[in-house]
Amino acid sequence: MTVPDRLLLGSGPSPVPRRVLDALAQPTIGHLDPAFAEIMERCKDRLRQVFQTTNDVTMPVSGTGSAGMEAMVVNFIRPGDRVVCGVHGLFGERMADEMRRNGAEVVVVEGEWGRALDTARLVDALDERTAALFVVHGETSTGVRQPLDGLAAACREHDALLMVDCVTSLAGAPIGIDEEGVDVAFSGTQKCLNVPPGLAPFTAGERALERLEPGRSWYLDLTLLLGYWSGGGGGRSYHHTAPINLIYALDEGLQIVLEEGLEARWVRHLDAHERLRGELAERGFERLAPEGEALSSLLCVRVPDGIDEAAVRRSLLLDHGVEISGGLGPLAGQVWRIGVMGEGARPEAQDRLLTALDKLL
Repeated sequence: MTVPDRLLLGSGPSPVPRRVLDALAQPTIGHLDPAFAEIMERCKDRLRQVFQTTNDVTMPVSGTGSAGMEAMVVNFIRPGDRVVCGVHGLFGERMADEMRRNGAEVVVVEGEWGRALDTARLVDALDERTAALFVVHGETSTGVRQPLDGLAAACREHDALLMVDCVTSLAGAPIGIDEEGVDVAFSGTQKCLNVPPGLAPFTAGERALERLEPGRSWYLDLTLLLGYWSGGGGGRSYHHTAPINLIYALDEGLQIVLEEGLEARWVRHLDAHERLRGELAERGFERLAPEGEALSSLLCVRVPDGIDEAAVRRSLLLDHGVEISGGLGPLAGQVWRIGVMGEGARPEAQDRLLTALDKLL
């Protein structure tokens, strides 16, 4: 089988380093093997460092980021719960849909695609009946970073949980779970962690765990998953066969992040974002998100009039081996979404994109 070599600069997956691919190719062992249990524990510890949390319940859920989203809902939201959901892009819409499917009373605080939500509007929507507030920290459909300032304090005043999607921001933009007061968060491996898709990093704090009871999903039931992910090798109970080699890859990807250092990595992503933004602005592409609201790990730009954006993207992929993403929802056909994630946040990767783009334009 021959797979084409692509430079992945879209909204995900992102470029996978050779070290991660080599880890993925290590021999498969049993999911209850004591040697695998050691890798599981190390992976949990490294995830805590990257999430910047002391939460004991921190682990990768078997499944893509959407499995992390669903795990958040089925374990901590009950039918009839009143939930405030910030929606200013596709992934906020998805969470609102997920909440409704699970019987929640969803109060949507809606905003313009391409802008952050006013935190005062989110706070004002809370009341004494609210069980949780959900926001997308890094909205992948627009390249917007949502401020979290003041949300945790407001949630605590109403005895509500603060739930956060940090799929595209974890390890690429500043977010400290404990510092921000986030109660439950999920992410994905295929963004700034530069690991193939298939796992959803997940963390839950004590305030959330006080509400934990057997969930409506057997596969994503946290009470069952903890029996597998906690304890030593001999104390784990069988729940499902974990994607063993993917966990090898995640463990290595997290190690790469920690070797660089989170602060240094955030600076590198921001510098790469601004560099690419400037280069594209010279070519007529303007960023969608305004100053102060942009997500450093994903650059969303408006495509100038007169450019067949789909045809250019197709040629970038098939003729130059560079993948970027088009717009979604109301932005379809109007914007490009370019990943600035991990190995994609380096001059060499961006120069390859710019060189190919100049030939096409």
